[in-house]
Amino acid sequence: MTVIAHWIDNTIAPGSSGNSAPVTNPATGAVTGSVALASVQDARAVIDAAAAAFPDWRDSSLAKRTAILFAFRELLNARKHELAEIITAEHGKVLSDALGEVSRGQEVVEFACGIAHLLKGGMTENASTNVDVTSIRQPLGPVAIISPFNFPAMVPMWFFPIAIATGNTVVLKPSEKVPSASLWIAALWAEAGLPAGVFNVLQGDKTAVDELLTNPAIKAVSFVGSTPIAQYVYSTGTSHGKRVQALGGAKNHAIVLPDADLDLAADAMVNAGFGSAGERCMAISALVAVGDIADELVGKIAERTRTLKTGDGTKNSDMGPLVTKAHRDKVASYVDAGEAAGATLVVDGRQVQANGGEGGFWLGPTLIDHVTTDMSIYTDEIFGPVLSVVRVNSYDEALDLVNSSAFGNGTAIFTNDGGAARRFQNEIEVGMVGINVPIPVPMAYYSFGGWKNSLFGDTHAHGTEGVHFFTRGKVVTTRWLDPSHGGINLGFPENN
Repeated sequence: MTVIAHWIDNTIAPGSSGNSAPVTNPATGAVTGSVALASVQDARAVIDAAAAAFPDWRDSSLAKRTAILFAFRELLNARKHELAEIITAEHGKVLSDALGEVSRGQEVVEFACGIAHLLKGGMTENASTNVDVTSIRQPLGPVAIISPFNFPAMVPMWFFPIAIATGNTVVLKPSEKVPSASLWIAALWAEAGLPAGVFNVLQGDKTAVDELLTNPAIKAVSFVGSTPIAQYVYSTGTSHGKRVQALGGAKNHAIVLPDADLDLAADAMVNAGFGSAGERCMAISALVAVGDIADELVGKIAERTRTLKTGDGTKNSDMGPLVTKAHRDKVASYVDAGEAAGATLVVDGRQVQANGGEGGFWLGPTLIDHVTTDMSIYTDEIFGPVLSVVRVNSYDEALDLVNSSAFGNGTAIFTNDGGAARRFQNEIEVGMVGINVPIPVPMAYYSFGGWKNSLFGDTHAHGTEGVHFFTRGKVVTTRWLDPSHGGINLGFPENN
């Protein structure tokens, strides 16, 4: 059985804890490997490697860093199908979706290749007589990335290209459910010429996470996951003096107004609700139908949903399994609860006939109508292929419904009314907004992040906010042209 270990100083490191967890193929239920679970000593060894590599990497030229980033980009582009296959084998998403994930992550690598332009400081000559003032941005040191199971490649790539390009060293702690992609990425960095210790992988569970959050060598933490864990990561990390950006959960709504193109909206709801089996922080899980269009819209969505093929991600399927049996059963229990509470099951995915192993973690696309805001299927982040339909009478009612949610990650509106769309983008209390776009994931040169309980910390991922997160400002005041002593003066320095 494959043992998935740590990566320290550009080599595989098995660790010393002796503890491990099984890794499964969700399409068959078969155990395919065993991932090492780090002890505190293992975690410290990985962190120490990152700390030892930092001074040399910090002092390396931007030209050298950029050359390595370009080499990594070229290797990734040439071999990204390999990474997609690894993701499908451990996560279950279909190959095309896995390849799309890698490609979106690659956009951040490409953004980081131009980091030199964003690291330019400022300079004022003669701010005071013969005194110049210069502002610069410098790296923090070793930084940690704690990533979720649903995007084993893309989410880490939101952070580590920028962290490395700005002169930091990295410890990546992937989800123990999908650990292999991290080692493939680490080996690619080594092939691209990244010095030992700059990119490291720490496999493990809460023991590893807690060491990253408390170890004084780690200067910043980037996290993506559920809201309760995001809160824990943020509070623990900041209490130990670290910068923390902790992206939490979501309950993304899409509002469909009566004037919308219902065929476009139906396509979008199927794509955004059931893609990657709903295991996306940007998935649409609540459709808010405004006015008298609900029956027609639900009918169009149901018609499309029934054509979807659920199965092994390598077998020309539209949607794969859920990541674990426990998660599959949890999602199904929300469908049970919604039905018991009086919602109407339009398409029931609990008994899907999937094209995959009998032991696979299957739950088909599920469409449930007449959902009310007091049902758990509405209030909770389900993280599965379940699309709930809430019916309202007006735009104002829809807006209030979305703004009253505890989450504020992503949202969308479908309309042909420019005035309504502009009002929506101004009034909605959500970090990422789509107008006739169901999954408004920004390009790498814009920031990714939500509001309210979807983000803890002030800084979003990637874009210029990412550059500022992984650097800190320094101002240098210099006098060269006046060699005179100037005499003793204990007053506060004044400009003149």
